[in-house]
Amino acid sequence: MDLKLSNKLALVTGSTKGIGRAIAESLAAEGTNVIINGRSLDVVEKVIEDLSKKYPQSAFYPAAYDLSVEKERQALFQAFPEVDILVNNMAIFNDAKFEEIDLDEWRRYFEVNSISGIALAKFYLPKMLAKNSNGRIIFIASEAAIMPSPEMPHYSMTKTMNLSLAKALSRETVGTTVTINTVMPGSTLTEGVESLLASLYPELDSVEERSRAFMVNNRPTSTIQRLIHPEEIGNFVAYVASPLAGAFSGEALRMDGGLVPTIF
Repeated sequence: MDLKLSNKLALVTGSTKGIGRAIAESLAAEGTNVIINGRSLDVVEKVIEDLSKKYPQSAFYPAAYDLSVEKERQALFQAFPEVDILVNNMAIFNDAKFEEIDLDEWRRYFEVNSISGIALAKFYLPKMLAKNSNGRIIFIASEAAIMPSPEMPHYSMTKTMNLSLAKALSRETVGTTVTINTVMPGSTLTEGVESLLASLYPELDSVEERSRAFMVNNRPTSTIQRLIHPEEIGNFVAYVASPLAGAFSGEALRMDGGLVPTIF
């Protein structure tokens, strides 16, 4: 299927690894030009080198900025004043009980996972509306947005905010071809999750064994009973970003492998 994404320009935040990189790859496979974002220029350039070989039909641009810092966001805006697709993927997470999290840590999660995405949407949305050419803003949330984790209350809080923000901002797009949505992946086999599995099940020898134990013990409601592959999320996000998905507006789109045990 041709997703009609050739020559569009996409900014995917946090796109040097994990779900972000998978989204960048899926977009590039459709001919989209992609701005690769990460905090380290060396890492960003290495990803661009790899993707350029794999997807020669697409152009890749480095954006080595820490987008939780206002000064670096402004540098990004100067370098890339317009985009057709904004995927707010950047986020931090770790396991911590409520009583272990101090207020500074709550503020850090709010700044990195929420304020950065708000700032990018605030800058790019008016330009998308003025252009009115199938602009897309997509927030990458998590099943924790609607099934908050007691092990990650600070992370869950920021992901619930994604849903509220996307719904509210979608009202700004009425009568245009611009859409704003949230995608909620379930537990996905990223580098960060591999590290989490190693800490949870150090007695097991392989990622496969740890993944099976994790699904049985930590995610028993999953109907697929496996970790989702990042490219599965990437392919779905590419579709939501395409002109073919123009009827999604203000939606909270779940791709959680049946993890959330509710209809809605």
